[in-house]
Amino acid sequence: MSTLPPMQPLDYALVDVFAERSLEGNCLAIFTNGTGLSTAQMQALAREMNLPETTFIIPDQDEREGVHVRIFTVQEELPFAGHPTLGTASWLYLNRPELRERGNVTLRLKAGDITVTFEQPSNNEAGVFGTMRQLDPFFGMVHSREEVATAINVPLEDLDASLPIQTVSTGLAFCIVPLASMAAIGRLCIPQGSAQAYLAKTDAKFFYCTTRADAASGADFHSRMQFYNGEDPATGSASGCAISYLVRHGVVPGGRATVLEQGVEIHRPSRIHVSATVKGEVVSDVFVGGRTISVASGRFFQR
Repeated sequence: MSTLPPMQPLDYALVDVFAERSLEGNCLAIFTNGTGLSTAQMQALAREMNLPETTFIIPDQDEREGVHVRIFTVQEELPFAGHPTLGTASWLYLNRPELRERGNVTLRLKAGDITVTFEQPSNNEAGVFGTMRQLDPFFGMVHSREEVATAINVPLEDLDASLPIQTVSTGLAFCIVPLASMAAIGRLCIPQGSAQAYLAKTDAKFFYCTTRADAASGADFHSRMQFYNGEDPATGSASGCAISYLVRHGVVPGGRATVLEQGVEIHRPSRIHVSATVKGEVVSDVFVGGRTISVASGRFFQR
């Protein structure tokens, strides 16, 4: 029997993030007024939604300097995540005229303030295109290729031998794993038991695997992120880490607009637009953008 106290009716919205059209990209649930909810209630609602992430907007009297937002997976609260940040800011932009007038929305997250800037939508475009500037990256440990291969259950030859496996964080730490080919990434099936056991001993939270995309796809890189809640259709936080990694190691020139595709294997194709600059070994100006499309709204009733 649940020990959670009763909740008042709660409105929520569903948006598809990093989507070129509805029912693609990464779906996000947004509870549009989480005032008065406890952490336990937010976590229970995130489990009920059973999506990669669920966010809760905590309205304040004055939101000109930023809107307080909390982010949850089905298991835990996160200090930062990319698709919830972009999706929630996009919903606010579309539904709060006083915020839309400025052309940008700032979210106050546990990891810090993140501002999303929006392009003025045209009449024939679905949703809205926004770009967030993520925190400057932190580059962590370089991982053993042999240990990572064992942890994610891939043969050594599926790893790109020309690049290191390294932890990068722009608010959430990912172990960036460069794979050798599209064939290698297509075979990826990470066993979560061994993956989580390995990650628990490192400075990374999740694995993020990437390789060069097929030229015909229109994308530059093809990525996958498999974690305890299955496979993520689009991972905005990891995409900021990935472009920081690619720029730092000379794979992509600093400042070049780059497109990552993700979610193809699970029939939720996503397009993530990224860029970062580099000066010496210092990477900064990490931008991650994409389109958000509203797809549904609903209400949880009082119980």
